[in-house]
Amino acid sequence: MAVLSPLPSLQDLNLTFHQTTLVFPSKETEKRSIFLSNSDHFFNENVRTAHFFKANPDYSPENVAARLKNALEKVLVPYDFIAGRLKMNHKVGRLELDCNVAGAGFVVASTDASLDEIGDFIVHPNLGFRQLAVQKIDGLAGEVEQPIFVVQLTSFKCGGFAIGMSMNHILFDGMGAKLFVENLASQAFDDDKPLAVIPCKDRSLLAARSPPVVAFPHREFLDLNDLHASTPPPSNGNQTRLEYKIFKLSAAQILQLKSRAKNSDNPAARISSFAVMAALVWQCKAFSDNKDRAKDKVSTLVHIINIRERVDPPLPMSYSANAVLPMGVSATHDELENGPFGKLVEMITEGAKEMTDEYAKSAIDWLEGRRGVPHGDYIVISWMRLGFDRVEYPWGKAMYSCPLVYERREISLIFPDAMDGGVGAMVALPAEQMERFEARFRKFFE
Repeated sequence: MAVLSPLPSLQDLNLTFHQTTLVFPSKETEKRSIFLSNSDHFFNENVRTAHFFKANPDYSPENVAARLKNALEKVLVPYDFIAGRLKMNHKVGRLELDCNVAGAGFVVASTDASLDEIGDFIVHPNLGFRQLAVQKIDGLAGEVEQPIFVVQLTSFKCGGFAIGMSMNHILFDGMGAKLFVENLASQAFDDDKPLAVIPCKDRSLLAARSPPVVAFPHREFLDLNDLHASTPPPSNGNQTRLEYKIFKLSAAQILQLKSRAKNSDNPAARISSFAVMAALVWQCKAFSDNKDRAKDKVSTLVHIINIRERVDPPLPMSYSANAVLPMGVSATHDELENGPFGKLVEMITEGAKEMTDEYAKSAIDWLEGRRGVPHGDYIVISWMRLGFDRVEYPWGKAMYSCPLVYERREISLIFPDAMDGGVGAMVALPAEQMERFEARFRKFFE
């Protein structure tokens, strides 16, 4: 088991910026406004990722930068909304994507650090990685002018490099982002290759029904318009200093957890690596919250579920927007601390099955006219099946792809370690809570 240092190395990569510019579609695109579904609206925040590549003698950083910029220009034709901006349509009171060709961001940088100095990627939630995906372009005044998507190439002194991406989550969910990256990579080759996947951009496929039909209470959301809400909205941790750790389990330990979670009444039931890691994280998070926990206090875990295949008719797998919704499961602290581990895993597994077509459409209808955000004691987000490291670029596949440090204590990212088949969970908590979280995590394997 790897429980990692809260003091990551290389918090400052000392980058030198060589190019910071806007990039525009290589062909003329139609100026228009795009409807945003309710499942797009509650993801109005920036997310950043980094994709690391070993040195390739056939592709210098200068060559990669030129290819990447050219590929971005080409892919902005089918993905013209990425070069647009968010705007409020005051007539209907909704955000829209304004396809105004204002441009996507493109940044080229370098550092004197080497990939070897960074160390084992999956064992350091390195705060310095945030510099690999800048969010703003110099010289642009105000948030309205800033791009909602920025690509950054950073070369290391060893010849390796990283491609960082910073985007507003309204553009894509994880699967949509993976499809975009596949298309970006396809356009970086010499030959005139077609897109890897034709994106489906029709966000009206997830429009609310008229009139809305809300058939479930949807406690997984917090209505920010409700002035009487008894629970405050989740904090981003800015007022409390957070520690960051990655808790990694080997493939053998994941198998151990699955064996522990097996139901004697249904021993053949499939148990996912995500479910066992999410259950363990939930248990440790509940334990970390308060030394004097009331046994009957209820804790809620929210996980984000892909609904492409759960709605009727199913959405195309190439749906390039946000086709995800939260689903919550609850247990008392006594159940979390003293109940069977397998019961928690079963709750998470069975809870996901409740995301049916009717439930998903009811959730979208519930959000109509509300400023709803996913809300629970803990939110787990899975990177288990995205497969960014399987994308083929001219210079090869990424040696490692990762989300950058998520500065919100109520969110944990769960992702695979492609190097050894293990699973990692990135956790952000204040120091005292992190100490209790880690103690519980260690005790679980004693």
